[in-house]
Amino acid sequence: MKYEVVIGLEIHLELQTSSKLFCGCSTIFGREPNSNCCPICLGLPGSLPVFNRRAIELAVAAALALNSDVQEKSRFDRKNYFYPDLPKAYQISQYDQPLARGGYLQIEVDCASRIINLERVHLEEEAGKLIHSSESIMGSDYSLVDYNRAGIPLLEIVTAPDITSGREARLFLDDLRSVLLYSGASDCKMEEGSLRCDANISLRPAGSDELGTRAEVKNMNSFRAVELALNYEAGRQEEILAAGGTVIQETCHWDEERKKTIPLRSKEGSSDYRYFPEPDLLPLVLESTFIEEISAALPELPPARRKRLKEQYGLDASEAALFTFNRSLGDFFEAAAARYNQYANLAKWVQGDLLYYLRESGKNVEEVEPQKFVDLLTLLDKGDINRPVAKELLSEIVLSGTSPQKMIRDKGLGRISGDEQLLPIVEKVIAENPDAIENYRQGKEKAMAFLVGRVMALTGGRADPGEANKLLKEKISRK
Repeated sequence: MKYEVVIGLEIHLELQTSSKLFCGCSTIFGREPNSNCCPICLGLPGSLPVFNRRAIELAVAAALALNSDVQEKSRFDRKNYFYPDLPKAYQISQYDQPLARGGYLQIEVDCASRIINLERVHLEEEAGKLIHSSESIMGSDYSLVDYNRAGIPLLEIVTAPDITSGREARLFLDDLRSVLLYSGASDCKMEEGSLRCDANISLRPAGSDELGTRAEVKNMNSFRAVELALNYEAGRQEEILAAGGTVIQETCHWDEERKKTIPLRSKEGSSDYRYFPEPDLLPLVLESTFIEEISAALPELPPARRKRLKEQYGLDASEAALFTFNRSLGDFFEAAAARYNQYANLAKWVQGDLLYYLRESGKNVEEVEPQKFVDLLTLLDKGDINRPVAKELLSEIVLSGTSPQKMIRDKGLGRISGDEQLLPIVEKVIAENPDAIENYRQGKEKAMAFLVGRVMALTGGRADPGEANKLLKEKISRK
């Protein structure tokens, strides 16, 4: 029997605020363990939560960027469960009245568009962090708890079960991260835990509408790990079903080292969390003008930018995707394009040599002045320098920011042309290569290419090859 893979994702996004969701504790990453804590985020008796307005603004911005319907009235609930990283033994979250409902993201899969629908977007507080004595919880003798993260504003984005493979999940996450970065809601740094993803995956007979029993997969610390974990789990479930077994509802841990999912515990249902309205918080009521102002302040989002880059500059799909995904690189390209209208050539240099030298030097593209880059390309177009010299200059522009004109003057890197400069070099090449001269006279055109190459070598690539070719032929014909 053939099976279809059905995947839904739960993405947890730490919002980019300076203080926590219900208290004034810092959200700065990497502080001494348990130093960013107070009675409120630790849930000590007598403490009361207070809304962080900035967190609500960022949550609304993210929801609008994802085409979700922001609710004018939502409510917070207590989600009750016991785990060492949850100091209150409950989490303030949203259940039946979330911040936003619905939404979607359009992605490209194998040159075809796919709509991945969202079920909800809601706010909640972050839990703490377990620090294991070994690489993972599976092989650890003990775990320590750091509550610095507890109470950081968290946005949970829940997709519909619309994803059909691990690869599709990874592509969705790539595009989702891009949208969230553009919205300004989060820095999306997976290495710091500010973007995490859990997945629910099940199999069903091909053509069936009925969902199978799902497993939840956790501990996926990169988008690549999401793809690998979901593909493995799909294969594991298929083996069980093919053998006549039954998939049970459970939570699985992705073991990055062994590249396999490991069942941990039975999976809870929503009733196990005993949700009830948070008694210490009033319902969250947003005025329509508040939502409209945030919507108006949103920047151009990735789907619109990709489309505009192709239409305005004639970029192909891969170039538009790169300059959209790498926002800073795209901003640099557009700043340079405002001064230099050879867009195809500009795109080639930006995504090629410039990106290479940035990676080699460890510099950011924001450190390079677009005008100096344009000056370099203009000098190359005019023939004042050749391509090898242009690359040498670009490397220096990235490293030191020096203008190309100054480097040409200081290092004498300009184009060597004209009889006065080239003739002595041409005569030297003719004198040193009599065999090549004879071969050329016998009609062997490759000999001329060799002679021009010698001129270029003697001038460090700075000679005008056309003029060198012309002078060589003139001098040889007179002998």
